[in-house]
Amino acid sequence: MSQQSATSKPSLQGVRIKARKGAVKAQAKHEPSIFRDQLYKHLETVPDGDFDSFATKLVQAGSTLEFLKYADALFEIILVGGLLQPGGSYVDDGAPVSPFTIFNSGDPAQIDDLKKYVEVLNKLIRRYKYLQKPLEESALPGLLQYIHRWSPAQKDKLSLVVGLLISQGLANASCLQSLTKDHLVKNDVSVSVISLIFRAYLVDQSMDHLSATLKRGGIKDLLAFFPPNKREGKYLEDHFKKEGLSQVAEWWAKKQYAVVKESIIKELSELCEREETPDQIVAAIRARLEESPVPESELIQCIWQGLMTSVDWSARPDQIEGLALREVGKFAPILEPFCTGAKTQVSLINVVQVYCYEDTRIIKAFPQILKVLYNKDCISDQAIIYWHQKGSKPQGRQHFLKSTEPLVKFLQEQEDSDEEDD
Repeated sequence: MSQQSATSKPSLQGVRIKARKGAVKAQAKHEPSIFRDQLYKHLETVPDGDFDSFATKLVQAGSTLEFLKYADALFEIILVGGLLQPGGSYVDDGAPVSPFTIFNSGDPAQIDDLKKYVEVLNKLIRRYKYLQKPLEESALPGLLQYIHRWSPAQKDKLSLVVGLLISQGLANASCLQSLTKDHLVKNDVSVSVISLIFRAYLVDQSMDHLSATLKRGGIKDLLAFFPPNKREGKYLEDHFKKEGLSQVAEWWAKKQYAVVKESIIKELSELCEREETPDQIVAAIRARLEESPVPESELIQCIWQGLMTSVDWSARPDQIEGLALREVGKFAPILEPFCTGAKTQVSLINVVQVYCYEDTRIIKAFPQILKVLYNKDCISDQAIIYWHQKGSKPQGRQHFLKSTEPLVKFLQEQEDSDEEDD
């Protein structure tokens, strides 16, 4: 016995034998396809168009299949109908198209049809919340960078679904960064896809909502989705208007105006501090407008704000109103060349109204400021009368309308006497 025990080999019980790295990698390559085949078994029993049952089967499958480990594979199967290999082409192993994929929806792509598929995804992600992060950080960016590989109908379906997913808060707009890659931008692929994404988003959400979502997703410049030779505001505005998305074009234009307006205000303030002449300041504004045009009604607000920020208001309280009138008289030659239309003149009156409302020290000087602007040909009697009748802003409206009644009455009487003379 003792001799037998001496020659017996040591037992390997409880010892973990480590497989060779190559063997592990070879096996891992096949694992997503095993996951796919098992998922298909859950989905194959559901009749076409039974979205509630598809949602139920997917939720049930999550209790036995490793959804977190195979999240990318799961979303590839649901969104594009099968597993992808690096480069975006389908894994060629003879597997059929997924029984449940957005590509099975009717042609042409319809948002109402695709919403049913998105609702299934919504139920799945609500049940397994850990799926949201891989969807927005890995699956969608990966699928969007290969979007040019699918047929036009499939591309449209995927684009619209991405818009719906983002609008419902199931994904972050950061996934759209993939569309700024050179191979997508150069052939107008990116701009056509982003247009469809916005169209789907705006079905249920406002432009302000989309703007906030883009900001949170780090999407700062829509021109990045356009080919390099078309990265100008004119191309962008024309494109979105042509696509029936005028609200996107208008939002973008306003955003650009805001940047230009800030720089004009800053430049005006500096020019006034350097005590440049009115002619020099007008020439500087015109030079800026040649580079970046701004609508007249918006421009007049900038000029007023820029001029007034340069005023030193540290006078005695009883002298503030007199100071305001002197400064407005001094600035009138700068304002007057840009007050060419009635709309612009009413805009100027409204800017002054809001300014006086916000700075109560000069609120009583409002009628006198209008008189100065009228005498210096910045605003016409018709503009003042129109503003008084129906063009005023809500800020302090009753106070300003009442305080300007004598001035308006005087102007109306003058108009009447002029007509009699004629």
